[in-house]
Order: sequence, then C-alpha cells, then structure tokens
Amino acid sequence: MSNDYIKGVTEKVVSYMDLPREEKRKRREEHKAEKQQKNNLNRWFGVLPLAIRISLKKD
Repeated sequence: MSNDYIKGVTEKVVSYMDLPREEKRKRREEHKAEKQQKNNLNRWFGVLPLAIRISLKKD
C-alpha cells in the first residue's frame, strides 16, 4: 500500500470521528432512506425486463 492511500483513509476516519453524534445519526438515517428508495426502484423496475424476456421466450 502506498502512503497516499493510508493518509487518505486516515483523514477520512479522523474527520468522521470528529463529527458530533447527532450528525453521524443524521447521515446514517439519510443513507438508509436513500438505500431503501433505490431498493424499491430496483425491485419494481428489475422485474419488468425479466417479465418481458419470459413472455418473449414462450413464443
């Protein structure tokens, strides 16, 4: 590993540790909400191409 990589990771860890507890909770909640929204979109739009593919294979 290079020193630049270790330095970058260390800076990110230290900056995260310096955040107040409320800010960390807020970030986690936002991340969970964003992840849930993406999951719902993938769940519904991911089924459509599969359904089309199956219906075309029957012919």
